[in-house]
Amino acid sequence: ARRRPKPLRTVVAWRGRAEWDQVMVGLYCGDSRLQQDALDRVSAWKSRYGPKMPLAVDCTAELICCKVLDSSGRLKSHELILSYGLALVRFVNLITERKQKMVSIPLRQLAREVDIPVWIVDLRHDLTHGKLPRLALCRKGCDVVLDWLRKTYWSRQLGNNLCEESEDEEEEQEEVEANAELDCDGWE
Repeated sequence: ARRRPKPLRTVVAWRGRAEWDQVMVGLYCGDSRLQQDALDRVSAWKSRYGPKMPLAVDCTAELICCKVLDSSGRLKSHELILSYGLALVRFVNLITERKQKMVSIPLRQLAREVDIPVWIVDLRHDLTHGKLPRLALCRKGCDVVLDWLRKTYWSRQLGNNLCEESEDEEEEQEEVEANAELDCDGWE
């Protein structure tokens, strides 16, 4: 009798699907206490997984951490701008980095290819090279990027959406997923 090869298994930092789902819901719930619990879990994943941690999980955690710090009231406006700014700059750089070829491609073009709003790239440019933007713009950028991550990464991992959405949002979700040209190796 011929032996069947065993299916390949992937080792991940989370215990299982239930833990993954719990962390995702915790990160996006809006309750800073539950978000902090989810961030603690992601931190444990990082200690187990190291550099293999999916970029989207890392970026989501950094942005949620900014929101938790913001809601705590412990940081001054300038400190929050720097915190949000670093997370947003890292997001744009890390997400577009995989699309860079041997020839340098403008970030705005790369962002369009993966459906990141161009104004987020402009915000990244201001944070990196110009005068620091207002805190309100950094907060808005964080919200937009977190929504992008939810739609293009987290929901794809689940095969569905995190929240109940209207029909328009569901159509938008399907369009984003259909148009997103993500390097699967970078996300999985």
